[in-house]
Amino acid sequence: MAIISFRSDEIHCKIVYYGPGRGGKTTNLMTIHKALGEHVRGELLSIDTAGDRTLFFDFLPMDLGKIGKFRIKISLYTVPGQVRYNDTRKLVLKGVDGIVFVSDSLEARRNNNIESLQNLEDNLREQGKSISSMPIVLQYNKRDLAGSKVAVIPLEEMEKDLNPQGAYPSFAASALRGDGVKETFKKICILTVVDVSTRLLKNKGLTATR
Repeated sequence: MAIISFRSDEIHCKIVYYGPGRGGKTTNLMTIHKALGEHVRGELLSIDTAGDRTLFFDFLPMDLGKIGKFRIKISLYTVPGQVRYNDTRKLVLKGVDGIVFVSDSLEARRNNNIESLQNLEDNLREQGKSISSMPIVLQYNKRDLAGSKVAVIPLEEMEKDLNPQGAYPSFAASALRGDGVKETFKKICILTVVDVSTRLLKNKGLTATR
């Protein structure tokens, strides 16, 4: 849930990159952090676990306007992908305002994608939230491997597995090359800010400005 800071006149929104292990969440955040100007981004921090990491940083987007007198500040997080760190996933999800689900296009990881999305639904439900009411963007990562020697899931099959109703925006991507990372990031920022604005305007009587 977005937090209003009256001391700094900021509204803090939280976006979490979720998905199976080694799917590209960390690469997404590192690419985004590098692309943002130093004047708007905070330090990229890492909480290391055995063989997995949680990354996070804050930034002030310059083109998403304000809500009343409040500037928008966004925190980006990744969750650890390994199942044994589910308690950490739950902790990172607390107060989430928007989610990017980063899936792995490798055929060998197909079940991991499905299980991870179900895990996301379960963890949100445990916190009294519904995945259907959250701003969510799907990213189909590692599309650069199509045509290589490894088997890659066709995009239409990934849609059937993860987005059968077409309810969520989705982007083909290669986080390693940077393809689709910006588009995914921009979309979730817009969806999250619109959703947070709508809720705050309704509850607080604020006015959105650009």
